[in-house]
Amino acid sequence: MIDDCGLDLSFEISHQYRPFELIAPGFEQIDSGPAVVTGLERAGASPVAPFVAVELDVDDLPESGVTAGLSTATGDRLLVSYEPGRGRIAIEVCRDGVNRVVRAGCASLRAPFRLAFVLCENQVTAVAGTGAGWRPLLSERGEVARLVDLREPDTLAEHAFTYGARGDGEVRLAGVRAGPFGYTGVRDPHLVQRPDGTAVIRDGKAYLTFTCAGMGFFQQAHWGVFTLELACPYRLEQVAQLYSLRDGLLLGDHAGQLVVDEEHQRTIVGLSSWGDFAYAGVQVRHTVTSADLLSGVHLLETEPLRLPTRVSAWDPSLTRINDRWHVAFVESPSQDPFSFHPALAVGERGASYESGLTLAGSDGSARECEGPIIQQVDGTWYVVASNKDTERYPVYDLSMRRLGNLDAPYVTNIPHPQIVNLPDGGHLLVTFNGTQYGHEVLDYGGHGDLVVMSSQ
Repeated sequence: MIDDCGLDLSFEISHQYRPFELIAPGFEQIDSGPAVVTGLERAGASPVAPFVAVELDVDDLPESGVTAGLSTATGDRLLVSYEPGRGRIAIEVCRDGVNRVVRAGCASLRAPFRLAFVLCENQVTAVAGTGAGWRPLLSERGEVARLVDLREPDTLAEHAFTYGARGDGEVRLAGVRAGPFGYTGVRDPHLVQRPDGTAVIRDGKAYLTFTCAGMGFFQQAHWGVFTLELACPYRLEQVAQLYSLRDGLLLGDHAGQLVVDEEHQRTIVGLSSWGDFAYAGVQVRHTVTSADLLSGVHLLETEPLRLPTRVSAWDPSLTRINDRWHVAFVESPSQDPFSFHPALAVGERGASYESGLTLAGSDGSARECEGPIIQQVDGTWYVVASNKDTERYPVYDLSMRRLGNLDAPYVTNIPHPQIVNLPDGGHLLVTFNGTQYGHEVLDYGGHGDLVVMSSQ
C-alpha cells in the first residue's frame, strides 16, 4: 500500500455505481397517490433549506400544461412548467404580481411522463422522466437569484410546495412527491469517527458523510450523512441532511467530517464553506452540538476554525492522537487559478481541538492535492491525500514527511482516499470519480460515481 513502509496492502475496484435521487428516500414531506388537480394546489409543507424537489407523475394534462415548484400565500411563485400546446418547457418567477419567464426551451413530452422541479441553492432545474431515468431539460440561476433569494430564511419559509395545472386546466396525476433534494452523485467521503479515530459502525454499517452533488456547481451541493453496509457496499442509505445557517443565509456548505464524542455527549463538526463559493476564498468552519446528527434534518451554525495558515482552507480531518488533536486540511493560496496542497496542524497535549493549533508540516510541492484524511492502518497513523497532478494518493507521516503512495487505482477527478478498517482485519477504500450528470445543461458539478475498492 505504501512505498517502502512495510505495509503489504493494495486495492482493486470491487464496486462502482451511481447514487441518484431527486428526493432523498425517507425524507419525503409529500408522498401522495392519484389525484385530479384543477389549477394550482399549494401544500401546507415548506422546505427547511433551498435544496428541494417536487416530482409529478403525469397521467393526462390539458393543452395549457402542468407545473410544479414553490409558492407563497400572497401569490409569489417559482415554478417549472410544461405546455404541450406550445411544446415549451419554462422556468417562471412571479414576484409582486409580475410573472417572468426566466428560461425557456422546446420540449415534447407525451403522457404518461414525469416532471420535476429541482431547487439547489438559487438554481432551478426542470427535469423530465420518460422511462429512461431523469434528464435535465433546462436550468437557471442568475435571473432567479436576481428576482428572489431563497437562501434567506424568512423568504424560504413563506414558500410551500406547489403543483397542478397551468391556468384553470385540470391535470390527472398518478402521484406527487416533494421534499429535500437528494443527490445526482456523491463525493468527498469521510468516515464519521470518534475522537480517537475509530469509525462509528453499527449493525455492520459504517457512517460516512458525503457531499451530495447538486444540479450545478459547488454552491448547488450540500452535505449528508449516509450508512454503507460493509458486507454489501452497494447498499448506501442517506440518514441525515445537513445544511448551514451562515451570515444570515441557508447554505449547502460541505466537504468535512463529524467526530462523535460519546463521552461528552457532543458531536464536533468541521466543514468547508463551499456554499457561497465565488472564487474569492474558502474557510474551514466548525461547531459543536449535542444534537444527533446521524439522523434527521439539521441546520448548523458555524464559525471559522483558527488554523495556522494565512490562505484559504478546506477539507478538515480531525483526530486526537496521544491526547493531542491533529487537524489535516487543505491550504489554497489561489482559487483562480486553483492551487492547493495538504497540510497538518497539531494542538497542545490536553487542549481542545480548536485552540493552539500549530503547523506540523505541509506539502507545498503539490498544486492540486486535496482530501487529506488522518487514518490509522495496522497501528500506525498516516495522512493520506489525493494528488491530481501525479494521479496518485500520497501518504505522509504525522510531520507531513512524504512516505510514498497508496497502491490503488486513481480514478477521475480528485478522489478522496477514505480507508475503512474492517472488523475482520481487511480494508476498504471508499472514494468517487468525476462522472458528470447532465453536463450539457448543468455544466460542471454533478459528479460522481461511488467507487469502493477492496484490499488484496
